[in-house]
Amino acid sequence: MKIAVFCSANSNIEVEYFNITEELGHWAGQNGHTIVFGGCNLGLMECVAKAAREAGGRTIGVVPTIIERGGKASPNMDVCMPCDNLSDRKELMIGQCDAAIALPGGLGTLDEVFTMAAAATIGYHHKPIILLNAGGFWNKLIALLDDLQGKGMVRGEWRNIIKVADDLEECIKELRS
Repeated sequence: MKIAVFCSANSNIEVEYFNITEELGHWAGQNGHTIVFGGCNLGLMECVAKAAREAGGRTIGVVPTIIERGGKASPNMDVCMPCDNLSDRKELMIGQCDAAIALPGGLGTLDEVFTMAAAATIGYHHKPIILLNAGGFWNKLIALLDDLQGKGMVRGEWRNIIKVADDLEECIKELRS
């Protein structure tokens, strides 16, 4: 399986986020999965790619030219897919993956999750999207989505499109279902 991982490229974040990211990368590598990631050599992006490769997995980095020009491209890519911008990156990552997992992240991660979820809502794909809710990171987003659902702003049930997993074990179950 090719698993897109949407996550932070920041390094100055809680250690627990690095721990779950490393666990995910090791699990993916040990189980023959490929990690599709943003191709950056910082933060959780670099952590998941490095862990997957250390465990024998493969990685596909989708790297915008601005990141490459800035010297921030990860050395932990088996395949490098250059792209022009963040919109291209999202399109390529979503196109390359069989499923997506959102680890802790910021605006870029939210953009990726919601682009993929919106596409699923109207039938462009049926790929699993999972919020890996490490340490409750996504709790406020989950509450917001529940509120939007309650106000009739979400077509269908959002939990049918975006799954929530509180730990890696639950995440793996969601990937397999």
